[in-house]
Amino acid sequence: MTKGRGTVIPIRLFGDPVLRTPSRDVETFDDLLTKLCDDMLETMYQAPGVGLAAPQIGLAIRLFVFDAGDGSAPNAVANPVLSNMEGTQEDEEGCLSIPNLYFPTERAHFVRVTGQDLKGKPITFEGEGLVARIFQHETDHVNGTLFIERLAPEERRKAMALIRERELGWREGRIAGRWTDQPAERPERSG
Repeated sequence: MTKGRGTVIPIRLFGDPVLRTPSRDVETFDDLLTKLCDDMLETMYQAPGVGLAAPQIGLAIRLFVFDAGDGSAPNAVANPVLSNMEGTQEDEEGCLSIPNLYFPTERAHFVRVTGQDLKGKPITFEGEGLVARIFQHETDHVNGTLFIERLAPEERRKAMALIRERELGWREGRIAGRWTDQPAERPERSG
């Protein structure tokens, strides 16, 4: 997987049923899967973001790509499973499928993700902070969960109100919460 080798694919937005559908396991590990991951990475970089799950481009399969921008190479995880979740962190989180909406979201501070690489071999990644947040956010996507479902009830109501306002074409949100029309300011968004 290399930056610049893929094709940008439109990202599915909030309201698309594929985003709420639990995905099926990846069963075929071939050149098409590698090409798909290159396309997903290119889409993620173009957005810009730090993670992107297959449902976000319309494919209900358990696959995500990520690049935390920490100097490590971009990577992919098929059939992710989270474990060893430790501690808590709360930070602003956004999603490429709900553009420019950010809310403080509680996540585990440390997490292990296991799954398979693009050849079908077992892989394990561990991360804390932003990397742990990416693993949790993207694994939620393949399970049919959006980050706004992780918000406290009052914050979720605010998020939904902001989404409705945007859908109605209001330029500025009128309630407490934060969103921006400038996605380039927030390159650390997860998928």
